[in-house]
Amino acid sequence: MSQNVALIGAGAMGGAIGTRLLETGSRLTVFDLDPERVAALVEKGAVGARSAAEAARDASAVITSLNASRIVRLAAFGTGGISEGAAPGTLIIDMSSIDPEATQAFARQAAGQGLAWVDAPLSGGAPRALTGQLTLMMGGAAADVARAQEVLKTVASNMTHMGGPGAGQTTKIINQVLCGLGFLAVAEATRLAQDAGVDATKIPVALMGGRADSALLQEYMPRMVARDYRRTGRIDNMVKDLDMAADLSRRTGTAMPMTALCAEIHRMLTAADLGGEDQAAVMEFFSGAQKDMTR
Repeated sequence: MSQNVALIGAGAMGGAIGTRLLETGSRLTVFDLDPERVAALVEKGAVGARSAAEAARDASAVITSLNASRIVRLAAFGTGGISEGAAPGTLIIDMSSIDPEATQAFARQAAGQGLAWVDAPLSGGAPRALTGQLTLMMGGAAADVARAQEVLKTVASNMTHMGGPGAGQTTKIINQVLCGLGFLAVAEATRLAQDAGVDATKIPVALMGGRADSALLQEYMPRMVARDYRRTGRIDNMVKDLDMAADLSRRTGTAMPMTALCAEIHRMLTAADLGGEDQAAVMEFFSGAQKDMTR
């Protein structure tokens, strides 16, 4: 039986999630401030809405895919927001990557209005959303998470309940620490191989199955060699996520020197007008661009 789902935020990630839901039989209503994004999903079978409240009106679950805590707050609780249109008991699934403390506050506010909240940030990017292979880190009450997993079962192949509200967002921050450091490690190793006269395109094959092997190595070293920067993520979004890691580390008293350096390199790349580029473009830091950044 098909489900009625609303989607708030139809950018690269939200658009891929919406496309997958439509392809797997969900009835989808979509709202985004950019009418072209809405139109792209309407062409695939979605219904367009004029506000988040309108999108939520007949939905049993509302998915948000947005870029910052402030935007999620407005979409959920602002004028014309989800809470104005959603029926009691509606499940809000926030697939954005935002601050855990803000998420806990949103969950409390939703509960006070008779709504359920699950944080379900993702890993895998738009390509894996389109094939139903996202990894989701989920926070919320067990019953609400179970409902969210039913909604998202065609979008994700790995869904883990990490704990109460905010636990999913905390796990996503940890994911981003590992990814941010990993992108730089792969880029640095690529540069070393090239400078040493080794064919870097052969390294992923040579190291396959060894301790240095990883999904990042297999996907990104070939792209970095080829300077293939087709966007599946953004450098400036990594800055945002690593800044959240820094905030969390201050609250927990955790020393994170490598993450601090990683964040500053990403900030330098953003200042050099590479913030909108894919993560593969961190290769530019090791290709002479750093000389211009440090003048």
